[in-house]
Amino acid sequence: MEGINPMELLRSNLSRVRIPEPTNRIYKQECCLSFDSPRSEGGLFVDMTTFLAFGKDYVGWNYEKTGNPVYLHIKQTKKLVSEDRPLKKPTLLAIGVDGGFDNNELEYEETHKIVILPSYATLPFPSVELPEKVRLAVDAILMAEGAERKEQVAAWTADKKQISAYAMDLRQIGNVVVPPSGWKCAKCDKRDNLWLNLTDGMILCGRRNWDGTGGNNHAIEYYKETGYPLAVKLGTITSDLDAADVFSYPEDDSVIDPLLAQHLAYFGIDFSSLQKTEMTTAERELDQNTNFDWDRIQESGQDVEPIFGPGYTGLVNLGNSCYMAATMQVVFSTQSFCRRYYMNQSLKIAFETAPADPTVDLNMQLTKLAHGLLSGKYSFPAVEKGETTAPSVKDAKQEGIPPRMFKAVIAASHPEFSTMRQQDALEFFLHFLDQVERSNAVKPELDPSRSFKFGVEERILCSSGKVAYNKRLDYILSLNIPLHEATNKEELEAFNKSKAEKISEGKDVSSDEIVRPRVPLEACLANFAAPEEIPDFYSSALKAKTTAIKTAGLTSFPDYLVLHMRKFVMEAGWVPKKLDVYIDVPDVIDISHMRSKGLQPGEELLPEAAPEGAAESSQPVADEAIVAQLASMGFNQLHCQKAAINTLNAGVEEAMNWLLSHMDDPGTLNLAL
Repeated sequence: MEGINPMELLRSNLSRVRIPEPTNRIYKQECCLSFDSPRSEGGLFVDMTTFLAFGKDYVGWNYEKTGNPVYLHIKQTKKLVSEDRPLKKPTLLAIGVDGGFDNNELEYEETHKIVILPSYATLPFPSVELPEKVRLAVDAILMAEGAERKEQVAAWTADKKQISAYAMDLRQIGNVVVPPSGWKCAKCDKRDNLWLNLTDGMILCGRRNWDGTGGNNHAIEYYKETGYPLAVKLGTITSDLDAADVFSYPEDDSVIDPLLAQHLAYFGIDFSSLQKTEMTTAERELDQNTNFDWDRIQESGQDVEPIFGPGYTGLVNLGNSCYMAATMQVVFSTQSFCRRYYMNQSLKIAFETAPADPTVDLNMQLTKLAHGLLSGKYSFPAVEKGETTAPSVKDAKQEGIPPRMFKAVIAASHPEFSTMRQQDALEFFLHFLDQVERSNAVKPELDPSRSFKFGVEERILCSSGKVAYNKRLDYILSLNIPLHEATNKEELEAFNKSKAEKISEGKDVSSDEIVRPRVPLEACLANFAAPEEIPDFYSSALKAKTTAIKTAGLTSFPDYLVLHMRKFVMEAGWVPKKLDVYIDVPDVIDISHMRSKGLQPGEELLPEAAPEGAAESSQPVADEAIVAQLASMGFNQLHCQKAAINTLNAGVEEAMNWLLSHMDDPGTLNLAL
C-alpha cells in the first residue's frame, strides 16, 4: 500500500466505519488486552468498527484477527497548570468527582487522529476534509460516556444531604446564651466532639467509637430522653453555614437545616465570626476510611522504601474494592496462577482464543491482569502534580493498574460483587475460584484453582460405638478462635481495668493503648481437630436421639492452605460481634497431625437406612430450636432445616456457617430435604 494517499485509503475503507448507537459500549480509556491508556506513550487506538480499544503494541493483533483497518487514536499529554489557582470547596463525600475532594491529579491535554492499518497512515482530527461519516463517528465516540465509566462508579461517594423533615417546624425553648468558645459537655469533661442541641441549647459530647475514642454518647442519650431531634456540631459553624454539620437523630443522618441561621441566632450565636475547628461527620468518615489504623498493617513510625519491578505492581482502588485487590495480589503470588495465566499463556494467545468481545472473557481478563501485575511494565515511580522530573525511588509512589474489566467479568453473575459496596474477601475468593474452575472445565488439568482444594473428613462416634464418616472437598479451612487460649491474659486484664476507669472518668482510650488478645494459630488448629460433643444426634443404630462425638481431619493437603479465622461470634440475643484479636502465626506450621485416616480396623459404620417400616423415623430431623433461631434472623425456613441437618444439629453457629458458605450455591440450598 506504499504510496497510497491516506485519504484515499480511508475512503476505500468507509464501509468498515460505524457510527455508534446509544446502546453501543465504547471503550476509550483502557486497552482491552493491557493496562495501556491514552496517557501511555503510544496512546490508545479505538477500533471504529467494534469500538474496542487497544494499546500500540496490541492494535496490530486486532487488525490481524478482525481485518478492521480504521482507528481513532487518542493521546493525552500532561498539561502545565498554575499552582496558585483557587481551590473549589468540596460538597460531596467523594474523591476525584465534581463536588468532591481534590485528589491532586495531573491535568492532561487530549489530541486525536485517524489511523489506518496496516500501514499506520494518519489523518488529523478535527478536519473538514474528512468524510462526514468519519467525523460523525469520531464525534459520537468522543461525546459518549466510556464503557469503562459506565461499568464502574469509580469514586467512593456518599449520598447528598437532604433537608431535614424536622427543620422547618423546630420548636426552640429556654433562654440559653451560647458563648463563642470555651465549650464543655454538660455531663462530662469532654471539650471536643461537642454537639449543640438546637431545641434547648444543651451542649453534649458525641458518640463513642468502637475503639474507645470519640465522645461518651451523651448527645444521643439526651435525644433518647427528650426527643429533641436536631443538633449542630460546634467547631463546624462558620460564616459558610452550608458547611456546618447538622445531624438529625430520628433520621439518623447528616442533614440540611435551611433555617440554621435563625436557629443559631435564638441562642445568641453570631456565626459570621466563628472559625472552623472540628471535622464534619463526612470529613471524619473520609479520614477514617483513608487513614484507619495504618500502624496495624505497616511499619509504624518507619520510612519504608517503595519497591518497583516485576511482581510489585499495585492495584488501584475502584471504590470499596480492597477486598478484591488483596485477594488477587495473594492469588497471583502463587505458582499455579502465575504459570496458568502468565508464564504459560501470552496475551496474544489469550486474545486469539477469546470471543469477539475480549472484555467479557474471563480467561482473557485474567491473563491481562496477570501480565499487568507480574510483568513490571506498569510498576514505576509516578510523577506527582507540580513535578517536572521523575521522583527518587525512595520518595516515589506508584500509580498501579485499575482492574476494571476483570471486576466487570468476575462480578457479572453476582448481585453483590457487581456493586460498589464493601464486600467480604473470603466470599469473593470462593466466588472467584468457582468461576476459574468453570472456565477451565474443558481442560481441568490446567485449572489453577485445584492448588487450593483439599478434602475434609468428619468422624461421628455414636454412643452405640458405631461411626459415620462424612467427606467433602473445600478450598478454605475455617477455624474458630479460642479466646481462652490467649497468651497475654494478664495484659488484657490490666487493660480492661484501665479502660473501664478511663471511660468512667470521661477520658479517651488511645489506639496506642489498646491491648488485643493474642491467640496462637496452633490453638486454632488444635480446636478444629478437637473432639466436639453433639447433643440430640439421631443414631440410625439406636433409632433414637443420643449424644455423639465429632472429630474432623484432612484427607488431603493442598499446595496452598487458606485459613479463614472466624472473627464473627454470636453474643447474647444472637447479636453478631466481630472479635478484635491478633493471631500469632509461626513461620512453619506442622499440620501432619490433622490427617484423617478414615475407617479403621474394628470400627463398624452406622447403618445408612433403617429396616423396612421404620424409614420415616430414621430420616434425619432438623433441630427445631436451631431452625427457629436461624429463621428469626431472616433466613429461609427450608434453608434453615437443610443447614441444621447438614451440620448434624451441631448448633446454631455451625448451621449459620454452613448457610453462609452455600449462599452462592442455590442448587444445594434448594434441593429437596
